[in-house]
Amino acid sequence: MVSVVSGEFLLEKPESDNYLVSLCLQGHSQIFNQLYQRHQSKVRSTLYQLCGNDGLDDLVQEVFIRAWKGLAKFKQTAQFSTWLYRITWNVACDRRRNFAKSRSRNVDVEDLTQLADLSISGSEKVSELNNMHYRDLVQRGLTALSLEHRAVLVMHDLEELSQKEIAEIVDIPIGTVKSRLFHARGALRKFLESQGVEI
Repeated sequence: MVSVVSGEFLLEKPESDNYLVSLCLQGHSQIFNQLYQRHQSKVRSTLYQLCGNDGLDDLVQEVFIRAWKGLAKFKQTAQFSTWLYRITWNVACDRRRNFAKSRSRNVDVEDLTQLADLSISGSEKVSELNNMHYRDLVQRGLTALSLEHRAVLVMHDLEELSQKEIAEIVDIPIGTVKSRLFHARGALRKFLESQGVEI
């Protein structure tokens, strides 16, 4: 249900993304702000994991500018969030190409236990210093992965996207997603073990 107050649309209940897109395409451009509000935190989180913090606001803005400009090409049979992740992936790839010479990446993982079910052996509580050291090692391990492997790992283990969704976003077969996920987890485990972390 949509109400109009002073020329602005107010949605009385959460509407589907595709319904909001259809309103935008009918000329109600202000509705796009609701799509932005709904999805910007996930886009920001994904870009942060893939590209780091440097220029993050600009990258998020670029994703939504591309989405706005390409809205007419969005197929209503698709999921808007998957389409938006695809744009996010493209922006991350473009960023990677533009900074190919830069080897450092700020990848901060807030909940490292989600990454490939890795945990420090033993059930005892580790000290904060050990936790910080472990986070640093995981960050270094992630930056050693190719963007393609890191993206699959981040989207699946942190963003909790299905393998099918990732295949659509990155435009690769689902078998390739499974293979990249397997190899990314293995490479991260191997790196951590080489640093003395027992898995």
